[in-house]
Amino acid sequence: MYTIPFQTIDWDKIETTEYIGTTGTAYWQTVLLDGLRIRKVVYSGNYFADHWCQKGHIVHCLEGEFISELENGETFKLIQGMTYIVSDDLSSHRSKTVNKVTLLIIDGDFLKPSK
Repeated sequence: MYTIPFQTIDWDKIETTEYIGTTGTAYWQTVLLDGLRIRKVVYSGNYFADHWCQKGHIVHCLEGEFISELENGETFKLIQGMTYIVSDDLSSHRSKTVNKVTLLIIDGDFLKPSK
């Protein structure tokens, strides 16, 4: 377990990093704590991830909607207020959008599969 003291995050003060997708752009604001990564991510309209991700996440849709596509062909539409959860190495997934979407994404060591 990790000990994280009470703190707030003012996203307006967190630097934004740009990542180009196959189409569109992802804008990440990232806070790193011991074993924990918290991101506010904005996908532009017509965003399509340039890779399959194996990392575990807790992904909460703050605004808009997006499709999470699994490598096996399944797709899941998430709209504002919905969340998905997956542990590391349990799926290959990628995101795509039609319109802009804003997400809160949390990942870290706690999502590693149990041994």
